[in-house]
Amino acid sequence: MIVIGYGIKLKVWGDYACFTRPEMKVERVSYDVMTPSAARGILEAIYWKPAICWKIDKIHVQNKIEFDNIRRNEVTGKIPKGAVKAAMNGKETTLCQVPNENRVQRASLVLRNVCYCIEAHFEMTGDAGPDDTEKKHYNIALRRMKRGQCFHQPYFGCREFPVSFEYLEGETPESYYTGERGGGRDRGFMLYDIDFENEMQAIFFRANMTDGTVDVNRCLAFGEVS
Repeated sequence: MIVIGYGIKLKVWGDYACFTRPEMKVERVSYDVMTPSAARGILEAIYWKPAICWKIDKIHVQNKIEFDNIRRNEVTGKIPKGAVKAAMNGKETTLCQVPNENRVQRASLVLRNVCYCIEAHFEMTGDAGPDDTEKKHYNIALRRMKRGQCFHQPYFGCREFPVSFEYLEGETPESYYTGERGGGRDRGFMLYDIDFENEMQAIFFRANMTDGTVDVNRCLAFGEVS
């Protein structure tokens, strides 16, 4: 049985962000707005347990959407799956890459000076035990957010773009797109999440931003999902 948990508001910001569009095969191009899966990744970096699953309700875009074109050093390949399996079976193998032999420069279209407010809640999963309660996990998550604690440094799409965060109490700050700059803006199809239980199938939804807010639940209910 899935039970809806307590909700939270978290302000996140950073110098750069890259929420890569999967249709771009070689060079990275970011979505205009943070994806729900990226927001969930930030929350899981702060607090995650098998007993809970974070669900994103709304993403508030605080700053003006602006892009920068940068070039970054990347590697062309990754460690082969066979080498990893061999190491797991106790065989001697090399599990590393030499950057100087595989380095390549690629252009990236990234967001700059980003700031978002995430509204989310958690749901109890089937892995919850008798000692796992909504109140217990909510209080732990709340304490970690207020203290700035995290399991690993959260990031905006790429590890090179770290996230600063703080817990929000009260009303959400006014967005750049509130008022005369507001109204409805169709951001097109956006990645919602990856279905890991169904052969890692990608799920997309129609992202509509109204007055700087992407209401994920409303988009899923009334928009197209594929």
